[in-house]
Amino acid sequence: MTDPVLDSSAVIAMLRGEPGGDRVMAIGGAGTLCTVNLAEVVARLAKLDPASARIRTALLPYRIVDFDEQLAVDAGLLRATTDAHGLSIGDRACLALARREGAPVWTTDQPWAKVDVGVDIVLLR
Repeated sequence: MTDPVLDSSAVIAMLRGEPGGDRVMAIGGAGTLCTVNLAEVVARLAKLDPASARIRTALLPYRIVDFDEQLAVDAGLLRATTDAHGLSIGDRACLALARREGAPVWTTDQPWAKVDVGVDIVLLR
């Protein structure tokens, strides 16, 4: 199986011990995370504890992929397909990376189940 691309919601669920986070924990360092989604994780953690946000995210074992020009274009093009379901630019960055990698994407965000962008979407809860 190809390593999953992780949405920020999946990483946050793992860090907070929320439902679905156990599945993310179980893959160890086998996941991939886009820098846009890393920024979302940092922002969410910093809201609760700014001092530890940098440390906690630096310890994440995932492969981090830069949000490059091609991913930016692909994420922008996904807006037409995903906008009606409320997906953000971070969501589209994650989907664009999964599509490029030919990998499934893991999320806890239910609206993702309604989009069809040629990516296997795994809802963790």
